[in-house]
Amino acid sequence: MSDESRAAFFDGTAEHYDDDTFHVSVAEALVEPLPSGPELVLDVATGTGFAAYAALQLRPARVLAVDLSPAMVARAEAKAAAQDPDGRIEWRVGPAVPMPAPDGSADVVLCASSLHFLGAVAFADWLRVLKPGGRLAFSVVSGARFKPSGPFAEFVPGDLSFPLDEAGAAALAKDFVDVSAKTFTADDGERVRSVFVVHATAP
Repeated sequence: MSDESRAAFFDGTAEHYDDDTFHVSVAEALVEPLPSGPELVLDVATGTGFAAYAALQLRPARVLAVDLSPAMVARAEAKAAAQDPDGRIEWRVGPAVPMPAPDGSADVVLCASSLHFLGAVAFADWLRVLKPGGRLAFSVVSGARFKPSGPFAEFVPGDLSFPLDEAGAAALAKDFVDVSAKTFTADDGERVRSVFVVHATAP
């Protein structure tokens, strides 16, 4: 699957992506326990920017948010005047793996609602960009619930086994230390949804 095909697919979902408030809740759950004052936060596969904007709660010096979809990034950037008046977020269109950041440069890496499109290869890149002691926060869908089919399945890499429980979710970050995983559940009044939220530290 080419980057162009992937970008076109996500461009087609950008217009209504913000309608799904579950993404906001997941992003806030990722950011909430992280320490304040990071120099650089990387938001991997930012979509329309939920995690990047949530990261502003940490009072970072800078956030770099990257997504393959120009339409997603355009919708994210359109919210900046209201949500990021200080201009701390830099928006960039391009592949999120590898992230366009130097080795050992990031204090925090966030990946909200996107790992199932990136695959296991993302973990090596996150280790590369994080400083020793840097923090990783990501969400991952449950293998019991996530059953991609049809054309959608073509966008899901085959190198990642989706966890069935919190222990399996934590095991994805096997090369990190101080790993914790919990089930995050939200009820929007129409349906109950859940993902695993994982926090870890770069060795």
